[in-house]
Amino acid sequence: MAYQRKRRKMTAEINVVPYIDVMLVLLIIFMVTAPFVTQGVDVQLPQTSSAKTAADLAAENDEANFIIVEVNQEGGYRLSVDNGPKQSVSAEDLLVRVKAELQIKPKSTVMVGGDARVPYADVILALDLLNQAGVDSVGLMTQPLEN
Repeated sequence: MAYQRKRRKMTAEINVVPYIDVMLVLLIIFMVTAPFVTQGVDVQLPQTSSAKTAADLAAENDEANFIIVEVNQEGGYRLSVDNGPKQSVSAEDLLVRVKAELQIKPKSTVMVGGDARVPYADVILALDLLNQAGVDSVGLMTQPLEN
């Protein structure tokens, strides 16, 4: 009797262990780098159950001082202090004037408003300028919805 060699059937299998290793390395890399990628502007918004109007804030504090910064459609800034006239200012002037107002009256309420068509980045730049000026708390101005 002649010796017969066994024929093995070829099977196609994928070894997944190297793929799992690569996935774990990528996961660790993303977990380590994620905190460095996140950017933002630190803004403390008032914590209230309902929004307050400027008249409500003025009634609570006799020495209420309002600093209103508006961002127009072109990305320019307008500044109003104590409901005075709105004056167009550059970014540098805005920074200097807000710092000066806060030195005079440190408890001033700072409000930021923007045209509805203003890119979000322009409003963030205004918030960043106010942060550089030492503003701790910022209110965002809106108009009530019309039914």
